[in-house]
Amino acid sequence: MENLNIALLQVDLFWENIKKNLKLFEEKIESVNTEVDLFILPEMFSTGFSMNAEKLAESENGPTLKWMQRVASEKNAAITGSIIVKEKDEYFNRLYFVFPDSTFKKYDKHHTFTLAKEHETYSAGNERLQVEYKGWKICPLICYDLRFPVWARNTEDYDLLIYVANWPKPRILAWDVLLQARAIENMSYCAGVNRIGLDGNNHEYTGHSAVYDSLGKPLNDQEEAAFTKVVTLDKNQLLDTRKKFKFLQDRDKFTLE
Repeated sequence: MENLNIALLQVDLFWENIKKNLKLFEEKIESVNTEVDLFILPEMFSTGFSMNAEKLAESENGPTLKWMQRVASEKNAAITGSIIVKEKDEYFNRLYFVFPDSTFKKYDKHHTFTLAKEHETYSAGNERLQVEYKGWKICPLICYDLRFPVWARNTEDYDLLIYVANWPKPRILAWDVLLQARAIENMSYCAGVNRIGLDGNNHEYTGHSAVYDSLGKPLNDQEEAAFTKVVTLDKNQLLDTRKKFKFLQDRDKFTLE
């Protein structure tokens, strides 16, 4: 089984400035001098977590998606993160998972963050996404989804759970604990990529982007400064752990209405 090299890009975003953010991420990606299979960017990586959707939203095939497709093709790697998209008369906090051949899958954030009144601006998605890439089953989710374990429930034996986020400093302990919990309860690698810095609403973010293995062991140091960190995920270790403990075989069976 192939290992998977994932790159976590933790940065201080430029508030509501798509051009500057794309330039920043391109520079960060270009600076990586090791093999990467998947680049993971934060939630609303081109704008910051903004409710100014009318001004910032892009079309379904807008310039940021095209940028992701170009970068994926040039680096021969997948890239994922969420942006603001308008489809028909609705706005979505939409994650794109773009493959090296420029094809892509999308996921619309299911749990809109009511504390910030995200639900008043953005429509919620109703379908979870699971992609297959290089022999890995990957389930990418967005920020507030992290608080809801049923939505992340590993019913289809995914190997890697991803959260892209703008998770603020006052609740960073919850971010740390819940990422680790999602890894343990789902017997899966779990990666979370958060931002740092102050946004235009004066909310502070302290990063703590991290990867945990299927037993909850951290695979990198949590930091509060900008970084680009490559972490290698071992598929054989994951399969051996599942074979040894078989916790997923004992999960409760239920369906959601």
